[in-house]
Amino acid sequence: MAFSFLQYTVADRIATIALNRPEKRNALNGQLVAELREAFRAAEADEAVKVIILKGNGEAFCAGADLEYLQQLQKNTYEENLTDSRELMQLFREIYDLDKIVIAQVEGHAIAGGCGLVTLCDLSYAVPEALLGYTEVKIGFIPALVAIFLVRKIGEGRSRELLLTGKLVTAEKAATDGLITAVVPAAEINTYVAKVAGSLCKEASANSLKVTKKLIGTVLDLPLAEGLLHASALNAETRGHDDCKRGIAAFLNKEKFTW
Repeated sequence: MAFSFLQYTVADRIATIALNRPEKRNALNGQLVAELREAFRAAEADEAVKVIILKGNGEAFCAGADLEYLQQLQKNTYEENLTDSRELMQLFREIYDLDKIVIAQVEGHAIAGGCGLVTLCDLSYAVPEALLGYTEVKIGFIPALVAIFLVRKIGEGRSRELLLTGKLVTAEKAATDGLITAVVPAAEINTYVAKVAGSLCKEASANSLKVTKKLIGTVLDLPLAEGLLHASALNAETRGHDDCKRGIAAFLNKEKFTW
């Protein structure tokens, strides 16, 4: 699989998608968004892949939109900008709805659309030096798409602070707010994220991860009673799945089980 702006590799049931525009601080443009969509679809369809790591090559994770890309957007018609915006919308939605777990490995600044990518990941680990934030309002733009997901993730109050001020926050602050999972020293983050991904591959059922992720993604959309009925139905369905039968049998027989 050939990409111009990405590196895509698979090893030990882990797909690694690395943004590869280090000279542009991995800034987003139309082609990179399209390549990300293609890479995530490939990883989801690959039965040899169980977990996906998203990272950036070079000093930045992702610095947001490419300057040339922003200049082009100013020349577009409304219809052209709507089509372009919906491409990014599809990428965000596909990451959010993906059947497999996505982990962000943030080894540099994640700004605007780059921070949006981090927001969409299921788990995210950043080095202490990384700054994160949604700076769109500072250039007369709006963090429209990411706002939908960020409010769900960290709540309205903290989302207002980040989205309205456009300020960059430290990785420690991002972790405190729930934007990222944890802060990991730069010298350790490769090993740490690989260990997390490996543990998910070996210690958790792929079906259980998929169903649990979808449950988390839908629970806020349902009234309490309807949500409980939906959860009980998923509970019953999962009990009949082969993964559950094998997992429970191994547990009852006190056998070491590797998924």
